[in-house]
Amino acid sequence: MIFARTLQLYRNSYGGLSKDIWLLSLVMLINRAGTMVVPFLSLYLTASLDFSLSQVGWVMSAFGLGSVAGSFIGGKLTDRIGYFQVQFWALFLSGFLFISLIWVSSFWMVCLMIFITTTVADAFRPANFTAVAAYSNPENRTRAIALVRMAINLGFAIGPAIGGLLAVTWGYHYLFIIDGISCIGAAILLRLMLSEREASREEEKEAVTTEMPTSAATASPYRDKRYMFFIVLVILNAIVFFQLISTEPIFFRNAYGLDESQIGLLMAFNGLFIAATEMPLIYVLEKRFSKLAIVNFGTFLIGFSFWIFTWMPPGLGTAFFSVLCITVGEMLSLPFISSLAMDRTTEQNRGQYMAVFTMAYSLSHIVSPNLGMQLTDGFGFTFMWNVVTAISIVACVGFYFFGKGSELKIKNG
Repeated sequence: MIFARTLQLYRNSYGGLSKDIWLLSLVMLINRAGTMVVPFLSLYLTASLDFSLSQVGWVMSAFGLGSVAGSFIGGKLTDRIGYFQVQFWALFLSGFLFISLIWVSSFWMVCLMIFITTTVADAFRPANFTAVAAYSNPENRTRAIALVRMAINLGFAIGPAIGGLLAVTWGYHYLFIIDGISCIGAAILLRLMLSEREASREEEKEAVTTEMPTSAATASPYRDKRYMFFIVLVILNAIVFFQLISTEPIFFRNAYGLDESQIGLLMAFNGLFIAATEMPLIYVLEKRFSKLAIVNFGTFLIGFSFWIFTWMPPGLGTAFFSVLCITVGEMLSLPFISSLAMDRTTEQNRGQYMAVFTMAYSLSHIVSPNLGMQLTDGFGFTFMWNVVTAISIVACVGFYFFGKGSELKIKNG
């Protein structure tokens, strides 16, 4: 009986999604299965290139700056030439750029090449969000986002697990080569299997939502005060979350004595757990709770996952418990945050709005690793974990009042 109910829950959670969403998810799975550079970039810079923690922080900030530039350019291009072309060329060109990184070793050249690579690669992100919106409708949008995320995380489970073993046995350079090949392969698959389509007429109407009312068709996201306040909260949440791929791997190695293969397996657990549980979890939660309430609790769990390090005994068990907490927090916050951002858009301004949204994560990529590395270098890991926990609390309070503002607007409207 329990098995039958569980099976039906999975069927319901995956039902009603378009064929294009499934094909787009397959493209993302292939791409992310080769994602091996980013999870191990901080380790590569310290272990292979002998960069200091301070230098690693600046390289990771160059990564974030490129992400900001790529998101901005990608959003503009998406509204002008369409999401399909932007996705294809961003994937195809970034593949060659990832491979070229194996010949770069000086600090300033690494910063420059990381900036260029992420500029090209992250032009993909606003185009991808726009594609998800075009291939879905308001009723199943959060689940469509979750399906693409499931593919990404399933690939992310495969990539770091293999990448950790490759780094230990063959060396870090193979990570760049496989990452590049996967990008090129995903671009070719995208070209062969998908085509651009216009949003449905339903998408051209204003979305009916009590939490993030749709903006006017001609509105600029930069003049949308409510949306920009939401973006600030997204940035705070992401600054904390991105410690997972910047400071935390170094902490696991230096403080807990874990090697790259163990760290890779922890990252793999993150992706596998999300792939196995996120879709049914979202299907159940979105019927019972508001999106903002779910986001708020997820934000709390992300901060809590790092605060654990300040009082639990060091070891693999604590590392696993922390990754479990941040994984659940990620599932509760990130898909619903993306859905809320899309709810604010129309077909005419979706590229620019989602560019600002992806730029929020790009800015976080600048601040998060540098904040983590500089605080750790100057004051130690414990102090740094307390700081990011405090940032998470501020984000929780912000989302709470953001939700209260929605209720007041509805009641007064």
